[in-house]
Amino acid sequence: MEDLKDFEQQQTTYYLYHHIGKRTADIIASFSLLLLCFPLFLIFAAVLFCFSGRPILFKQLRTGRNNKPFTIWKFRTMQPTILESSNHQYEWESEVPEDFYFDKPGHLRITQLGKIYRKYSIDEIPQLWNVLKGDMSIVGPRPEIIEITKHYSWDQKKRLLVKPGITGYAQVNGRSTITHGEKVTHDLYYVKNCSFSLDLKILFRTLVIVVTGKGAH
Repeated sequence: MEDLKDFEQQQTTYYLYHHIGKRTADIIASFSLLLLCFPLFLIFAAVLFCFSGRPILFKQLRTGRNNKPFTIWKFRTMQPTILESSNHQYEWESEVPEDFYFDKPGHLRITQLGKIYRKYSIDEIPQLWNVLKGDMSIVGPRPEIIEITKHYSWDQKKRLLVKPGITGYAQVNGRSTITHGEKVTHDLYYVKNCSFSLDLKILFRTLVIVVTGKGAH
């Protein structure tokens, strides 16, 4: 009987945090950061325009919570040749292989300025708008492109049970240097153990990674 009460309490706490607390925190944080970062946004946009031209922003369809697609926004870091289409084609027969490493095609060349923006996650700033809209959260699994998620197995799809995030548990445990299997393992751990304290730990570790630029490509 006590075990049942503990389980019900855990479920209630989980529901309150995910559907009320986490969303409230996302709205407050994203709105506040958008205001604080607006001058920086203008500066980064102006620098990008001067050194790389137009367009300033890059948009792409990604897979969100419960397999729902949404448009993600970033500062453009690639050559302005192919912008909305990722041109990724995968022919996996079943699921996404665990040893798969995501690698951008050679024709999607990253600019010199883009490398800096990526290293220090400056390109992610526009995603605060995605968070404010409700497409994303500050913390959660990174949103994957549809060309990959359509090959997900049942277990891999579990990472889509929560909103994708600007940063996440997988990002602070390897960022772009880990395999797809390792990323899914980290993301499923987050889905199962998501809490306010875990989100705070992820945010703290994210700050360290952003300052050092570790693990970006």
